[in-house]
Amino acid sequence: MLTVKDLQEKGNMKILCPDSLPDREITGCYCGDLLSWVMSRASEGDAWLTVMGNINAVGVAVLADCACIVLTENAAFDDNALTRAQENGVTVLQTEKNSYETAVLISELLKG
Repeated sequence: MLTVKDLQEKGNMKILCPDSLPDREITGCYCGDLLSWVMSRASEGDAWLTVMGNINAVGVAVLADCACIVLTENAAFDDNALTRAQENGVTVLQTEKNSYETAVLISELLKG
């Protein structure tokens, strides 16, 4: 089992919402930045890899029931989004790696 906390630690990622639920299980991964596309295709339990760090991304993560948002390439996360993520218990991680590198890491971790 891979949790958000495991991903954060093993990927050496920064956690932007320290009060969220880092023990949530990650069951898959979805990469995408077009919010309407992600909303209709991401699956429950996915770690969502994106560079979209705004309040709308939090809404999409809630609707898709993603395990977490991973901001790749050190993408910024605005203050309004941070507040909304904390209110909705959405864990947001940040990594300097790009989406491909992060997806490969998640795939390896999911395989165990």
